[in-house]
Amino acid sequence: MARVVLPGGESIEVEPEDLLDVLARRKMRPAGLIIDGELRDVRDPLPKTSPARLVTVDEPEGLEVLRHSASHVLAHAVRRLYPDVRLAIGPAIRDGFYYDFEFAQPPSREDLERIEGEMRRIVAEDLPIERMWLSREEAAQRLQEEGEHYKLELLEEIEGDQVTFYRQGDFVDLCRGPHVASTGHVRHVRLLDLAGAYWRGDANRTMLTRIYGTAFPTAEGVKEHLRRLEEAKRRDHRVLGPKLDLFSIQNEEIRAGLVLWHPKGARIRNEVEAFWKEAHYQNGYQLVSSPHIGRAQLWQRSGHLDFYREGMYAPLVVEGQEFYLKPMNCPFHIAIYNSRGRSWRDLPIRYAELGTVYRFERSGVLHGLLRVRGFTQDDAHIICRPDQVGEEIRRTLRFALHMLRAFGFSDFAVYLSTRPAEYVGEPERWDLATEALREAVEAEGLAYQVKEGEGAFYGPKIDIDVEDSLGRAWQLTTIQFDFNLADRFDMAYTGEDGQPHRPFMIHRALLGALERFFGILIEHYGGAFPVWLAPVQAVVLPVTEEQISYADEVTLRLAEAGIRVEGWTKGGKTLRWLVRQAQVEKIPYMLVCGAREAAEGAVSLRLRTEEDLGPQPVDAVITRILSAAEARETEL
Repeated sequence: MARVVLPGGESIEVEPEDLLDVLARRKMRPAGLIIDGELRDVRDPLPKTSPARLVTVDEPEGLEVLRHSASHVLAHAVRRLYPDVRLAIGPAIRDGFYYDFEFAQPPSREDLERIEGEMRRIVAEDLPIERMWLSREEAAQRLQEEGEHYKLELLEEIEGDQVTFYRQGDFVDLCRGPHVASTGHVRHVRLLDLAGAYWRGDANRTMLTRIYGTAFPTAEGVKEHLRRLEEAKRRDHRVLGPKLDLFSIQNEEIRAGLVLWHPKGARIRNEVEAFWKEAHYQNGYQLVSSPHIGRAQLWQRSGHLDFYREGMYAPLVVEGQEFYLKPMNCPFHIAIYNSRGRSWRDLPIRYAELGTVYRFERSGVLHGLLRVRGFTQDDAHIICRPDQVGEEIRRTLRFALHMLRAFGFSDFAVYLSTRPAEYVGEPERWDLATEALREAVEAEGLAYQVKEGEGAFYGPKIDIDVEDSLGRAWQLTTIQFDFNLADRFDMAYTGEDGQPHRPFMIHRALLGALERFFGILIEHYGGAFPVWLAPVQAVVLPVTEEQISYADEVTLRLAEAGIRVEGWTKGGKTLRWLVRQAQVEKIPYMLVCGAREAAEGAVSLRLRTEEDLGPQPVDAVITRILSAAEARETEL
């Protein structure tokens, strides 16, 4: 008998060969087993000396297994319908899965329904999903005979003398697993889209066809996910931005990836920047400004020409000297620091800049505001002594959460990324920096996950993801040590002992790129910005031509109070049309001026949420709008 701990803590003793039958009688949906801390197949041998823990498809780890198995069902279905297809990779991803294929003639979106139908047949067959062990030689021979050259390339990267394949019926795929027990567990699945994807993400390699799908433990889960996808389409910033006259991409026809900010979008951006600058001054930062180009020697010394040349544009030649558009701001901030000697008493120094940088992105990956070629980085660099590191990280974490909350985000996920296999700097400095990050996160009472070995080669880091109103995660804040540039530029300060010492340098971005952040804000709010960000906070609407003069007076009073207001007193439109247009433009407040309101010195207040609050004194409305804006409230 073996012991298995079920979700909820109940422990059962079973004969190993009876486990699946026992779970089926209990109407449980197994995804795998945790054995000695490792997620394994539910069919794996059970340990005799210690209990195994059951993982079901209702748990995050189990849901990932379910989706991975769904990708195999997809590949199986595609192989049945397109026998000559070549398989690449098929992982589970956030909210779903995908599989990359090489087709002789790629399918269209209209073909997804047929592929999904074949998947449902495979699910109905309830085929056991079983692991096979092959030697490297047997595996290579099998893949060569099947012409699976992508799998052969993956095989070369797998360590060990034996590798695993998974079989379901007549379909076999190279895979490390784990998987659910049978295809019948993948009942609630839906294919979503297809797209082109270069093999290994390399534009110089074959363009494959990537088919996306999703899978959930229940039909309700699929239905809710599809509803959220529809809502995401409705909120797509690439649609709402032009519709609300906020921005356009110059030039979309040739995919330039450069943003034109229209007056309303620029107004929102100016409000973001003004808040950002004031908050930074209040938090002890010094704002600096740097050029858009730098001489080749600067980027050679920083290492960008060695490690980042593919992300940079071709040089500009001026009087025989090569200059490059800057991909980052940090070398200029270091130059400011190195412009004179620094004492231990001068530290910490916190430089911040809304600096526009330029990155070469291929036209195929440009994506509205989320992926552009020129963007303004919410950038800062903290230069401090080793004994100041802990407090500086804590200050930065508090500042980051304050800024994110001000924009209406309240759900956060924090990640600590540690030293990778290849790195620069002394291990002792890495250990000190990593522990400082860990202690700061814990001191602030933040739950976090560790990403072992996923730090940058030049230092460990903290990332903060925010969850938007649709439950999607966006990585915004990053706090990152840098042991590379401080050494390359010979940064130093004079210590109490009169000797030169190397400072610690911390890269820090709170909002990331303003363009990307703006796109996220549009989708988070669905274009209905809170009052303090709304480009037009209020609109004044006369009922008839007789109230135009009074409406102009109300408009002037609001403008003098500092409210962003428009008076719609021209054009001869009906009140119903004006109200509807204001709602389409997502203007927070509508001040309706009729005969009674004009006689009483009032307005009838309506909200973009379609609430009619009735007659209100003008001064009361002014106070309400100003208060909501000053408090940065998300509600009207």
